[in-house]
Amino acid sequence: MVRVRGRVQGIGYREACVHRAQALGITGWVRNRMDESVGAMLQGSPEQLADMCDWLRDGMPAALVDELDVTEVQPPFPRFDHFDRLPTL
Repeated sequence: MVRVRGRVQGIGYREACVHRAQALGITGWVRNRMDESVGAMLQGSPEQLADMCDWLRDGMPAALVDELDVTEVQPPFPRFDHFDRLPTL
């Protein structure tokens, strides 16, 4: 689970995240949160996840990421077949 804080809403960050995750072969989801952060559940190889976290931090020029919190989710957890943009929580 990843939480991204900073200027990450209202700039197309989620949509760009979906495209990047799909390009990397990552499954899971991304969503805006009511506290103005973005949350994401990412599944993939360690290399894929490292690449995605690098992108979440620095990959979108319009975003100003102040903080990237990564929490490993312990099994059992659902498996995802693709990467989705979910409604705000």
